[in-house]
Order: sequence, then structure tokens, then C-alpha cells
Amino acid sequence: MRKLGCLGLLIVLATIAAAFFGLQIWAGPGPLKRNTTVTIAQGTSLATASAQLEKAGAIGSANQFRLFARFLGSGDPIKAGEYRLPAHLSQADILKVLQGGKTLQRFVTIPEGWPSVMVKAALDKTPGLEGTATVPVEGTVLPDSYSFERGYTKTFMIERMQRAMVRYLAAAWERRKPGIAVNTPREALILASIVEKETGKPSERRMVAAVYSNRLKRGMMLQADPTVIYPVTKGRPLGRRILRSELQTNNGYNTYAMTGLPAGPICNPGRASIDAVLDPEQSNALYFVADGTGGHVFADTLEQHNANVQKWYAIRRARGEM
Repeated sequence: MRKLGCLGLLIVLATIAAAFFGLQIWAGPGPLKRNTTVTIAQGTSLATASAQLEKAGAIGSANQFRLFARFLGSGDPIKAGEYRLPAHLSQADILKVLQGGKTLQRFVTIPEGWPSVMVKAALDKTPGLEGTATVPVEGTVLPDSYSFERGYTKTFMIERMQRAMVRYLAAAWERRKPGIAVNTPREALILASIVEKETGKPSERRMVAAVYSNRLKRGMMLQADPTVIYPVTKGRPLGRRILRSELQTNNGYNTYAMTGLPAGPICNPGRASIDAVLDPEQSNALYFVADGTGGHVFADTLEQHNANVQKWYAIRRARGEM
């Protein structure tokens, strides 16, 4: 009887030791040596996913993983998607990741002022996006950082960016101040695209918007260089000075040869430029020119503006640019 009692005790102790060892394998650091990603296709079984994980080096044995998952896991199904697995992640946590569905989020960023040809080019160069897409209509994409998962299409991403622009423009239009120079959301979008291209200094946006708003109200030509460049490059940098012939061309965009707004947006403006157009600075300014520091100096009269231009020329001569 005493021998049987000792044997029973040994069996219990062995069982406890085995259970402890198993828990250490299940919940302890895994064999993965570096961060990696795995993609679980729709409808993938736990057996197939286990084989993928073993091949990726995330677990030591697919059979062992399935056994532990059955007895120690929650029993929830795994979900399709692309997952990032940190180095040495435990088998228990790997299962939780696959069951939780927290897939790897990728991002594509569209900066304010990008033309649509550059939006398409960025999507074409972004790994993880599938399919092909045409160049979106200018001004219809809202600049921002957009998350996506592997397998999303470029067309879907463009449509998502366009829906974001529709929503933001509509909301901003509802907040517009009375007496502004534009009469429709589309006109606001066109003017915002000019403001976006004319200054990279956030503090100036409302003032630049005021200048162009004042000119529109007075029936003056906008005389915005970016509108001259747009038909030539579709919004990409020109890389040279504007030609005299380009300043004289009447093509629906050249605001040196026409009054009013151009035929359409010349880029995809951001939220701040849209807001600036719908709530411009209270000012009588009609002119602005570079001040040599990356910003501009504004003037109410042509006489003041000409004096500011001469100061700018003096700065450029001192720099050896003229």
C-alpha cells in the first residue's frame, strides 16, 4: 500500500511538472528571432495557419500549437488578415493576435497641395495595394494619412479619399462666413487650391485667401502663377521660369489672361486652405510678394506693392539671384 501511495504521488508530481512545462512552452517566449508578418487568407483553418506559423519560425511545432490551442486557447475562430508578429511572441499571444483580428495597418500619406497625378503615382508605388487606378479628378482627394490593409485596391483608396473630401467640404461650407467671395462649394475648392499652392506658411493662409477674395469681388485678375503652371505640368513643379508666351495663353486656367476663377482646381487642397477661403482674414490687401524669409508682405495699394517688389528685388540681387 505504501508503495502504491508513493507511486501515486510520483504520478501526480509528474503530471504537475508536465503541465507546468507545457504552460512554459505555451506562454513563454517563442522562437521567432525577428519581427515578421504573416498573412492569413479568408477561410484558413487553424491547421493551415499553424503550418504557416511554423514555416515562418513563429512556433516550433504546428502539431504542438494546435494541441495547446485546443486545450489552453479560448476556442474563438482565427480571422483573416495580415498580422505583424513581434520577435519572441509567445504561442498563447500569437493565438490571441489571430483571434483578435488586429491586423497590420499600413499607411499612405497624401500631402496638402499635391496634384492628382502625384496622388496616383504615390498609390502606384505603395506596397500592399492591388489593381490599377486612373488619375482622380483634380481637387477631389482630401490630403491626409490613410490606413489600409494588404489587398486593398488603389481604386478603393481613391474613392475613400474622395468621400473624405466630399464630407469635409460639405461640413466646411456649412460653417462659411457671410460675405465671402465664392458662391458654391466648388468655387471654394478652386480658390482653396490656389491658396494652397501660393503659400507653404500656415499663418498666411487666411491672408492670402483675403487677397484673392478681394480681387474676385473687385473683378480684378487673380494673377496667380500656379494657375499658369498647371496646364503645362498638371500640377507638378515647373522647374524653370514661366515663359512670356505662357502668361499670354488663354486656356481657362491662366489667371493673367482672364478674370474670375480658373476652370477647375489646380491641386488637392487641405482642410486649412478650404477653411481659409471660407473664413478669410479681414483685410483690404490686394497684393503680396515674397519677403525673403519664406513668407510674404502684403499691400493694399499698387504703390505699396511696387515698393515691396523693389525690396524683394534688392534681396535677390544681394543673394546673387538677379
